[in-house]
Amino acid sequence: MAARRTAAVAALGALAALGPALALRGFTVDDALISARYAANLAHGAGYRFNAQGASTDGVTPLGWPLLLAPFASRGPLAALLAARILGVGAWMIAAAVLAVAIDRLEGKRARYAALGLLVASAPLAAWSVAGMETGLVIAFAALAAGLGRLGHARASAAFAGISAAMRPEMIPWAAVISVAPPPRGSVAAARPPWDRALRGALAVGPPVAVALIRLAIFGRPAPLSLLAKPADEMLGARYALACFLLTGPLALIAPLAWRRLDGFARVLLLSIAVHFAAIAVAGGDWMPLSRLVAPVLPAVILLAAEIAAVADLRLTAARVAFALAGEVFQLVKVGPAAARVARDRLALIDEMRGPLAKSRVVAALDIGWLGAATDATIVDLAGLTDPAIAVLPGGHTSKAIPASLLDARGVDTLVLQIKEGEARRDPWTTSYFARNVELRIARIPGMDTAFRVEAESTVPHLGYLVLRKAPE
Repeated sequence: MAARRTAAVAALGALAALGPALALRGFTVDDALISARYAANLAHGAGYRFNAQGASTDGVTPLGWPLLLAPFASRGPLAALLAARILGVGAWMIAAAVLAVAIDRLEGKRARYAALGLLVASAPLAAWSVAGMETGLVIAFAALAAGLGRLGHARASAAFAGISAAMRPEMIPWAAVISVAPPPRGSVAAARPPWDRALRGALAVGPPVAVALIRLAIFGRPAPLSLLAKPADEMLGARYALACFLLTGPLALIAPLAWRRLDGFARVLLLSIAVHFAAIAVAGGDWMPLSRLVAPVLPAVILLAAEIAAVADLRLTAARVAFALAGEVFQLVKVGPAAARVARDRLALIDEMRGPLAKSRVVAALDIGWLGAATDATIVDLAGLTDPAIAVLPGGHTSKAIPASLLDARGVDTLVLQIKEGEARRDPWTTSYFARNVELRIARIPGMDTAFRVEAESTVPHLGYLVLRKAPE
């Protein structure tokens, strides 16, 4: 009976993860195709690089993620993206099953199951599990760390926390805290040797340290290139963390009276979540939608919400969960419909732009993910995410101070610039209102109106790109 109950609960947890992911299966982001192009070049024997004829660069934050996708990438970046989406949602389903079992094993009030509503209504968990980024796996590993920790498997918990931190540097503080949590109340593993905590700490911190050392040996720096390309802004980070706190479910954790009744494991879990929100604030937040940097700790939020509900007053539990769900539903309704059509629009853009880009040899652009799926040409990454020389230029990744000489030095024969949504192309094209500062600066370089001519303009709604071809000399 116990085994059948566990299987049933695990199946319900997996289905609770799958349903919302299917509803938002159309979500992706441009950066997912950056990793996919690295994977395609690996599959084709070109090595770990974004441009097949370019240098090997550290343009993927989770080092080694393209290696995992490479076996599926022989047919190109879009095939790698599909594999990443399947891997992400599959891993999240397994982790959600473990999380549901951990909640079922809690002692206390049945109100604890209400916390699973936070899982079903979470647009970040659903969307990022199927987005094709590494985030789907990071969510799964972090969920396994929380769930296995609650089930008494402390070393496995620490190991999964360490893997998640190796893939996402901002997860390191969270992993370090959760790895040293005391045994849950009633755990059969309560008696542990004195060195066990040190071992768990090593399991959590060891993987990100190893990745940093590998990066240092190969690329000459321990941190991913994205940290150089996107300088942190603590003020923006604080606003980002606050917005995520209000919209993603942590409101269910505001229960000071109930905290006193939590065991040591739950209190450390609470501390780890607080530490992670502080870490993403210091990191400067994120420009991507649907709270990407917070998504990996949301399974821990759900588990802790269940722990609080198991010991708290039922009326207060109902109020907290209702407030938390209100934030989640607001985010789902406000962003969900647009998020669900991103992949469809990107695929349409790629198909439309293959022809105009067919004769290009060197293309300069800010959004290089879809571009890398539309052309095999060499791409100059104006954000610096895959280009160390551009990454160190002043400005953020959408506002780099690109010198006029760089386009000639790189042999750029094609520009791809995005027009701000709601604006139309003007004549001459250099007077158009472009979406980002980098594009505005390039358009304002003297002589650009005669040096580059409009080759094509996309017709996909919300994705107004100009393809500009260098005029014959």
